[in-house]
Amino acid sequence: MVLEPGTDVPTIRATNQHGDSVQPGFGQPTVLYFYPADDTPGCTTEAEQFEEYAQQFEDAGVSVYGVSTDGVESHRDFSAANDITFDLLADPEGRLCDAFDVPLVDGRSQRTTYIIANGRVVGVYERVAPDGHAASVFEDLVDTGLVRAE
Repeated sequence: MVLEPGTDVPTIRATNQHGDSVQPGFGQPTVLYFYPADDTPGCTTEAEQFEEYAQQFEDAGVSVYGVSTDGVESHRDFSAANDITFDLLADPEGRLCDAFDVPLVDGRSQRTTYIIANGRVVGVYERVAPDGHAASVFEDLVDTGLVRAE
C-alpha cells in the first residue's frame, strides 16, 4: 500500500547519477517517480518524456527525481545515453522504496509516482503507462493549482 495523499513524507538521502549525496527538500512541489529499471523500453520512454518536460517543471518551480533500485553507475550510463538532466537516485537496497511503501517485484520498484508539496503527499499514481505520464503529471500539477504553466 503506497503512501496516501495527506501523508507526511519521510526525509530521504540518496546518491544520484553523479555520485553526489542528495536530500530532496519536499517543501516545494516535487515529482518523485519510481521506475523498475534503467535501459528498459518503458523506463527509457518515461525518463525521456520527463526530460522533455524538464524546463516546464523547472519554470513552474517543480523538482523532479527518478528512483530505481539500479546503482549509481547504471544511472550514470542511463542518464548520459538519454541526456537526462534531473537527478536519478540510486536505491539498490530498496530503502527509498520502503520509506515510500513502493512495492518491489523481483527486486525492482513498481512504477509509482508521487506529487509532493509542503512535505506531504498531494497525489499518487500507481502502475502507470510510461508513455504520456510526464505530460499527465504536469497537467495535474497545473489543474490542481499547485503550479502555473508559463
